[in-house]
Amino acid sequence: MFLRFLLSSLFITLVLLPSCRTLILGRIDSAPRQLVRQVPHNFNGKVIIVGAGAAGLAAATILQQHGVDFQILEATDHYGGRVRKNTTFADFPIDLGAEWIHQKKEILNRLVADDSTDWTEATIPYRTLDTYWWDGTEYSKESRLGAKIAYWAYPEFKFKNTTWYDYLDKYFASKVKSKIVYNALVTNIDYTGPRVTITTKDGAQYEADKVIVTVSVGVLQKKLIQFNPVMPPKKLTAIQSVEFLPGFKLFMKFSEKFYPDLITCNTPKGEKVYYDVAFQKGAKTQVLGLLAMGPSTKAYYKLASKKQILEAALKELDVMFKGQASKAFTGEYLLQDWGRHAHTLGTWTNNEASWKTLQWLAKPLKQQVYFAGETYNIYDQRSTVHGAIVSGYTAVYELLEPYKTK
Repeated sequence: MFLRFLLSSLFITLVLLPSCRTLILGRIDSAPRQLVRQVPHNFNGKVIIVGAGAAGLAAATILQQHGVDFQILEATDHYGGRVRKNTTFADFPIDLGAEWIHQKKEILNRLVADDSTDWTEATIPYRTLDTYWWDGTEYSKESRLGAKIAYWAYPEFKFKNTTWYDYLDKYFASKVKSKIVYNALVTNIDYTGPRVTITTKDGAQYEADKVIVTVSVGVLQKKLIQFNPVMPPKKLTAIQSVEFLPGFKLFMKFSEKFYPDLITCNTPKGEKVYYDVAFQKGAKTQVLGLLAMGPSTKAYYKLASKKQILEAALKELDVMFKGQASKAFTGEYLLQDWGRHAHTLGTWTNNEASWKTLQWLAKPLKQQVYFAGETYNIYDQRSTVHGAIVSGYTAVYELLEPYKTK
C-alpha cells in the first residue's frame, strides 16, 4: 500500500502539468531572478504569433520589449489558452484549466519579463496529507509518510486567492492584448516565399517575416493547420509521437465537506483524481473537483451529456461515501472539457520524450516558422505553464539569433 501510494503521489505531482527543477538557465535554486534577457539586434521585420495562450503571450511580451512589430492571431474570443478561470461559481476563483504551479513559488517572480513589480499574491503549499485511494471497490486511506516524501521530492504550490489566469493577465496579456486579433482561426501557413502568408478560416490573409506557432499540439496532430511546404517527415513524426491525452475537469458544489483532500483513483494510464478545490483557501464554499485524463475519460465520453457525466461522478462518490454525495450536492456544477474543445483537443503533454524527438519538435521551419508551448520546451519543465512561458521566450531568442549585434 505504501509503495503504491508513493508512486502514485509522485505521478500525480508530475502529471498535473508536471514540473522539474531545471530551467532554461539551470536549476531554479541557482537561476537568476529572471529568465529574460535583452538581445541587441537589427531585425526590423514583422512577427505573427498564432495563439494567445501562455507561450504566445510570453513571446509577444518579449518581442515588444525588443521593439519588434508583431500581431497575435487567436482562434477564440479570449486569451489564455488552457489557462482559464471562473469567478461566479464559488467564493474563490476557480482554475478551469491549469491549476497547480508545479514548482517552488519563487518561479512566479523569476518568470516575469518586467521586474518593475513583484508577484506578491499568496500561494498555498500543496501538501495533502488527508489522502485516500479508490480502485473501484476499495476505498482506503494512504500513508501520511508517503505523502510527505512525495511533496518533499516535488514541491507543489497553488494560488490562494488568485489563479494562473490572473498571473498571465497582469504580467503578459495586459501589455500586449491590444495586438490580439480574436476569432482568427488559422488554417494555412505558407512559407514558400521570403515572407510567410497565413490564412484564416474566414479567408483573411496576413503576411509576416516570421511566425511563432503556439497552438495546442492536438491541433497539429489532427492537421487542422496546413503547412506549405509540408513539414519535414521527422518533425511530423515527432509531433505525432507526443502523448496528448483527452480529459476534463468537473467541479461540484456541496453543502458540506464529506470528502478528504485527495482521492487517487486507479487507472492504467493518464490520471483520475477527486480533489478538494477549496483546499486551504479559507473559503466557505465546498467544491470537489474531478480531474480525468486519458483512458479514464472513455466511459464518461460515451455518455450523452454533461449532466450524465455529473451523475456518473456522483454515483461513484455515493459508493465511496454511502450516499453522502447525493444528499450534500447542491445541484450546481461546472464541466470544462479540454479533450473535446475544438481548439485544444487534449489536456497536457506527457513529460517523457527522447532528446531526438524534443529537438525535432522545437526545430523551426526554414528559420521562418518557430514553435512554442509546453510541448516544445526541450528542457525539463515541459507540460507546465511556466514551461510554456519559457518556451515563448526561447522561440523569440532563437528567432533573433541571426540578427544579433554586438
